[in-house]
Amino acid sequence: MEDIKTERPSVVIGPLGEPLRDENLPPPNTSRWVVRRKAEVVAAVNGGLLSIAEACERYGLTLEEFASWQRSVEREGMAGLRATRVQHYRQVHERRGRFS
Repeated sequence: MEDIKTERPSVVIGPLGEPLRDENLPPPNTSRWVVRRKAEVVAAVNGGLLSIAEACERYGLTLEEFASWQRSVEREGMAGLRATRVQHYRQVHERRGRFS
């Protein structure tokens, strides 16, 4: 059986429109996750630069934590990644779900 390997892009577009490469992703030992860094990791996975498993392993994230970053970006954009706004956005989406 032949192994089919998909080619990964060497560059994806980052959250601020800049080229994002493996070498300019946040370092694996990142401990302070600012909005931009979270968004860069999400963009890298969404663009195929990293797999979800690779991102979780590299950054010590749980699948649930990474998935919450993805959902936040999809729903609210980069602003949704702000730690101080997570509860607010969660309440907004729960209310929309109840009344939709």
